[in-house]
Amino acid sequence: MESCRSLATPPGLSLAETATSFPSFIGIQACRTDGPTDCWRVAQYMDRSSLFQLIQEQNNSSGDKFVAEELVQVLRLDPEQTGFIAVENFTSLAEHHELELDPSKLEMLLALVQSNEHGHVCYQELIELLSSKRSSSFRRAIANGRRTLQREILLDETGLGVYKRFVRYVAYEILPCETDRRWYFHQNRLCPPPVFMAIVTIVQIIVFMCYGVMLNKWVLQTYQPDFMKSPLVYHPGHRAQIWRFFSYMFMHVGLEQLGFNALLQLMIGVPLEMVHGILRISLLYMAGVIAGSLTVSITDMRAPVVGGSGGVYALCSAHLANVVMNWAGMKCPYKLLRMILALVCMSSEVGRAVWLRFSPPLPSSGPQPSFMAHLSGAVVGISMGLLILRSYEESLHKQCSWWVLIFSFATFLLFAIFWNIFAYELLGVQIPPPP
Repeated sequence: MESCRSLATPPGLSLAETATSFPSFIGIQACRTDGPTDCWRVAQYMDRSSLFQLIQEQNNSSGDKFVAEELVQVLRLDPEQTGFIAVENFTSLAEHHELELDPSKLEMLLALVQSNEHGHVCYQELIELLSSKRSSSFRRAIANGRRTLQREILLDETGLGVYKRFVRYVAYEILPCETDRRWYFHQNRLCPPPVFMAIVTIVQIIVFMCYGVMLNKWVLQTYQPDFMKSPLVYHPGHRAQIWRFFSYMFMHVGLEQLGFNALLQLMIGVPLEMVHGILRISLLYMAGVIAGSLTVSITDMRAPVVGGSGGVYALCSAHLANVVMNWAGMKCPYKLLRMILALVCMSSEVGRAVWLRFSPPLPSSGPQPSFMAHLSGAVVGISMGLLILRSYEESLHKQCSWWVLIFSFATFLLFAIFWNIFAYELLGVQIPPPP
């Protein structure tokens, strides 16, 4: 039988000491057991104001986002301080809306009750419900409980404004589970806004416009010798300039590549960022960019590289792989036709890059940009990106597969660094003179 800790200030400890000593939100590490266990008690040691203060202290230190008032209402249903709440009381609380929750949380709450075979729900499940931090076991409990509930479909919602209709559209485009779609729909506050992909796209357009005016060339700019003189382009002769491994994403071959990348960044990247957040999507995009330049430096050692295709293909391949793996759950319209169209467009862009790489170079321009960034970005998307998209509202650092991917990516980075330091001289690679 596992032990659990209920809400309490134990005798002899001050409020500050209690808050400091508890590792998680007010020290709650409750679990399902067959009966009451060694638990600290709540009411006899802590009044309402003290509980609010402790909740606020832990809220500030741990970053958990939920309302203290809601939890206190729930705690009233546990008069014996067992660490669990009876299903009957829990159901009554939900059905009479005494606990103020948005519709998605209310639906999950009822599903949680339905999934429990022991007749009670533990505090840890409430923490995950109220704080939006959901484990895989919590998801399974919700999924099992929802099978017995008659629930509304998000598409049946009426009277929505333009923005909420757009949020619903994004939910059906990105998320494969109706529970997650409803959760996102009701939790979305557009804060922080999806600015990363928008800023990257705007900067890419501005850089392209500047070089277009300077070179007086808008298509196949790489055939212009002065193009490669840009300090943003990755060139094997300038490997010591570390920023080039990142900055090449702002340069593009021409209007054809920029248009393709910008369109996908806005059509796929922005919705992904709205759902999964700026941190995860920017991490995935930049991982694709870094992997792109490093892969070129290993597999196509004489070639430069330009364009944001590494990051774009990381996003697109992750999204497409997620759609395929959750085909039945994805409810976006015409998904088969759109999948085929996306694959054709992505394959065409790779074909264009391959043709450009092996086309006869002008004597003064040297080798044309490599296409390996496209492929390495796709690999990053199918591996790291797929895990990120499948872990909506779940903590990545608690998943073993996440650390395996991080270790693999770090190993690749170390290998690429040593390769760039030693391999070019050891292999006697003839690098074209840098412009």
